[in-house]
Amino acid sequence: MRAKDGAKDGRTFTESARRAQIVRSAIEVIAEQGYAAATFARIAEHAGLSSTGMISYHFKGKDDLMREVVAEAIAVADRYMSPRMEAAKGYVEIMRVRLACNMDLVRAHPEHVRALVQVLGNARTIATPSEIDDRLEEFTKHLRAGQAAGEFGKFNPHAMALAAVGAIDATVNRLCADPTLDAEEYGRQLADTFTLATRP
Repeated sequence: MRAKDGAKDGRTFTESARRAQIVRSAIEVIAEQGYAAATFARIAEHAGLSSTGMISYHFKGKDDLMREVVAEAIAVADRYMSPRMEAAKGYVEIMRVRLACNMDLVRAHPEHVRALVQVLGNARTIATPSEIDDRLEEFTKHLRAGQAAGEFGKFNPHAMALAAVGAIDATVNRLCADPTLDAEEYGRQLADTFTLATRP
């Protein structure tokens, strides 16, 4: 009897658990050793699997596995950031929380963030998830709505959103590269910078 209740895509609980184990091991290997080092052999060894064939059984190839790594990292980020974003009130506060949360996430879930940065920076054959592509559009809409509400000043919302998203990515990369940096301080200063840049 196949225990399918709660499993995705018709997989058994055992299959889903094994896939999750492989994805977790891939995230840890990428975070510790980099994307290039994330071979099936190293991931299998890290996961305590008897052979790489157990990975191949669950994933069509490295790209397939990396897509799952990205999906898991984004899901973790969403679970961390969404409650904080939803608790914020007003366009300025929501913007500040968005900026600061991205930095806090680096320290709250360092392996997931490092793995996400590594995969998106190296796996050119993997299409960028819509969650990543949509950030600029969402930020632009938020700034435009804040302008209409009188909370933001007069500026090109798309240009400002582009600057903010670029600043987020650059700062996250730097925080990943240097664990000694104070993520909370960087997040606060980033939020302060764009609060000043967007004020009426």
